[in-house]
Amino acid sequence: MQSTDKDNVLTQQDEEKYFEAYFDMFLLDGWKSFIEEINEIIDNYDIADISDDIDLYKKQGELRILRRMANFEIGIRNAYDYFLEQRDAP
Repeated sequence: MQSTDKDNVLTQQDEEKYFEAYFDMFLLDGWKSFIEEINEIIDNYDIADISDDIDLYKKQGELRILRRMANFEIGIRNAYDYFLEQRDAP
């Protein structure tokens, strides 16, 4: 069975549920604790701990991933704002 663009399109109601699920998660104490710990890990990275170029690349990758997780909520909120703009556009 072939997939069409129509099959892959979320309805407006589906998208609202998608965002609501994230917003509910962002209110949880566990989410807040997780982000606090991620930010603490980021803050504790020290370039003095880097032993060679391979370790540097590894640490850069780790930090990139950690920062992406730390900023995940902002990304979802920005996507939601864009969704609202598109939905409310004439």
